[in-house]
Amino acid sequence: MRVPAFRAGLTCILVSGFALGAAAAQTHGNPVPPEPTVVHTGAQAMLPAARVVGALKDYDRWLDQLAAENRTAGLATAVVINDKVRYERTIGYADANTGARVEPDTVFRLASLSKAFATALTGVLVRQGALSWDTRLASVLPFFKLRDANASQEATVRDILSQSIGLPHNAYDNLLSNGVPYQELERKLDTVPMTCDPGSCYGYQNIAFSLIGDVIYAKTGQFFSQLVDKYLFLPLGMTTASYGRDGLESSRDWARPHYRHGREWVSYEPNDNFYVPPAAGVNASIRDMEQWLIAQMGGRPMVLPDSLLEVLHSPIIDTPTERMFSNWRRARVKKASYALGWRVYDYAGETLIFHAGAVKGYRSMIGFLPKYHAGVVVLWNCESNTPAGLMPMLLDDLLGLPHEDWAEFNQSERPAARKPRHARRAKRRH
Repeated sequence: MRVPAFRAGLTCILVSGFALGAAAAQTHGNPVPPEPTVVHTGAQAMLPAARVVGALKDYDRWLDQLAAENRTAGLATAVVINDKVRYERTIGYADANTGARVEPDTVFRLASLSKAFATALTGVLVRQGALSWDTRLASVLPFFKLRDANASQEATVRDILSQSIGLPHNAYDNLLSNGVPYQELERKLDTVPMTCDPGSCYGYQNIAFSLIGDVIYAKTGQFFSQLVDKYLFLPLGMTTASYGRDGLESSRDWARPHYRHGREWVSYEPNDNFYVPPAAGVNASIRDMEQWLIAQMGGRPMVLPDSLLEVLHSPIIDTPTERMFSNWRRARVKKASYALGWRVYDYAGETLIFHAGAVKGYRSMIGFLPKYHAGVVVLWNCESNTPAGLMPMLLDDLLGLPHEDWAEFNQSERPAARKPRHARRAKRRH
């Protein structure tokens, strides 16, 4: 087994958020959830048909340029509007060493896009009465402790899934990257200085977030990944989706991570780092993610009903520093918040539900405009920054905003020439 032994304990993960119906007042500084601001039914606006056609033509042209300039090893993307896949494209290599190309069913690591699967499963279980968004971690996890004794007793499922448990950003992620087992790190959270009371401030986490797997197992006696498969992957028809490195490498067609050596892309073996199921464990193809995007925009109400989506997508904690992390955020995002496994942006006056993911050798982005039921997913298997600008360029086109080169095609990208650890030797192509 390449996946660490703690996988079984973790496999039951991810729950968070708001109780459905009237919200009970909190007693530990966690604000009462606001009324949902995301509308999935009823007052849906329509994007002008001609504008959509023009935007998709532009998107295709930008992808042509991405491929022509060799800005990515491989990439898969899709655009969904009104529950229909309006555009799907793959470019580049699933494995440059063998010449295998990316196809619509090629499986990628999703990294932090996995968090939305965890919160969705949690929401399903909340609706079933298995637990509550206000379930206190200490009441079901005997080992759970924070540095502050009161915080230890008060921290809830909502706090970890909304990234507001009160810890500094990315607590112990450096050790997780270095191969320290998750089970060891989840028991060291009491050594991390607190930045605020639970529910009072934003601090992005992977280890604390993944405690939801332990909570779900304690509450249901079932493993997290099995429940995601039962309640999400199977009913949504996500036929190639899986968890963990073994799930990735047992896929019929999967994308290897790549680094760039001069003008050439070289594939190497993925590692186990950050394969914590709730926070970063999902593998999926672009075909899978099309179904996921349709469901998140309200198109699969038997799986994810509108009332649950409104809970998952409603802002909980402000994240003002998020606006500073890229050129398009600085220019377009006027307000940023975190919901339950999703970021919520005021994007030039429109609500954008968004998340990005990054692990060694893989990048991913998903975003949609709920008012228009229009969204896009981008998956790529290298650490190039250029593809990250494609989504906001498409969103600008769809919204009729002035064009900006967020992908920075006119700037040369510095090649990542240094060979990663454990990278395998490139095969000579004939």
